[in-house]
Amino acid sequence: MSRERAKRAALPPAQENIEKLEMVVKQGNYYGAQQMFKSISARYVSSERYSEALDILKCGACLQLENGQVTCGSELALLFIETLVKGKVSYNEETFDHVRKIYEKFPRPSVPQNLDLTDDDDMQKLSEAIAAAKTRVECCSSFLKASIKWSAEFGAHRYGSPELHEMLADYMYSQSPEVDMVKVSFHFVRGRNLKKFASTIINFIGKCYPGEDDLAIARAILMYLSLGNLRDANKLMDEVEKEMQSKNLDFPLSELMQFVNYLLLTLQRDALPLFNMLRQSYKSSTERDPLFNELLDEVAKKFYGVQRKNPLQGMFGDIFKMMGDE
Repeated sequence: MSRERAKRAALPPAQENIEKLEMVVKQGNYYGAQQMFKSISARYVSSERYSEALDILKCGACLQLENGQVTCGSELALLFIETLVKGKVSYNEETFDHVRKIYEKFPRPSVPQNLDLTDDDDMQKLSEAIAAAKTRVECCSSFLKASIKWSAEFGAHRYGSPELHEMLADYMYSQSPEVDMVKVSFHFVRGRNLKKFASTIINFIGKCYPGEDDLAIARAILMYLSLGNLRDANKLMDEVEKEMQSKNLDFPLSELMQFVNYLLLTLQRDALPLFNMLRQSYKSSTERDPLFNELLDEVAKKFYGVQRKNPLQGMFGDIFKMMGDE
């Protein structure tokens, strides 16, 4: 028997280790359990018993997260994804389900209510809750971004699994103390759930500064168009209008929304001169958000083959680099 085969044979079935580790967690020794989950799973990885290593890491991530150990749980969750990559495990319904189950264990506590902001103790509670929320979002985001990257490499859509993008968008929006709607929209446009995206936009409009409601809608439409996705851009506009109407909300009638409506019609035709004329005519509206001109340059490239003079810059460029889309 070769040394490698002997090494593999020396390891017991993963379930035996899992049962022992579950007991360590039940005793409240989260740090000790963490070190054991990492070291034991590493032995299975080095023996190329990837399936069993994944079982151990999934169990560890879920247990730590269930017990509120977000940093520990997310570390094991990231190791789970690293092991999928090492084992060259394909993205499919089964592997997605494992990732989803870990994701569902990330806590979603509500913000403390009825606090007296003049009371030092209440302010301390609020401060701690905000810090904990930021940690949760950072940890869950790191896990899901790694999952998206793995899914893109091993069998999903070239932008990564649409379902994983939707999960990340939803967690970022629902759990972030300060929502970054640019990043939330970035992931929603790579998903498929237009109804959820429309509902999220309308919810956000209810919280944003007066006069900025049109920015959220326009940004989402332009992000779809920057991917060359005219169909979903139109569908999202319809969904937003329909839901606002059902809730007796006024759809914003600004110059920016006029521009977006004209743009959606223009892109149905081979009409680059009209596209350029629109951009010039509504320049004051599109300059309300520096991101819009970057998105429109990308729209020109996708629909009319106009090459960008400069690579993607600013926030949008940073997000593209982060997700490996360039």
